[in-house]
Amino acid sequence: MISIGFAIAAAIAEIAGCFAFWAWLRLDRSAWWAAPGIVSLTVFALLLTRIDAVFAGRAYAAYGGVYIAASLAWLWLVEGMRPDRSDTVGAAVCLVGAAIILQGRRFGI
Repeated sequence: MISIGFAIAAAIAEIAGCFAFWAWLRLDRSAWWAAPGIVSLTVFALLLTRIDAVFAGRAYAAYGGVYIAASLAWLWLVEGMRPDRSDTVGAAVCLVGAAIILQGRRFGI
């Protein structure tokens, strides 16, 4: 369960960091938005290393499902656009995939 918490925290940090650059470059905000973006992306990288997986690629793959769901939550909570049915179903499929990757039985390891 700790890995899920780290994945959620990493997703929030990554999305916030990327949004800071989005705001600067796409929403005509000040270049100073890059500073908290850099800090947030650094926090993201540190949190991602805390996911309990033997191999980095497996941690990143499992994290991907959490990132997708968190991105849609950001879309709704921060940007004010409610995800539609396809978004919700797609995120659910990704979360199931992430759970399988993270909790799946390993053979030959």
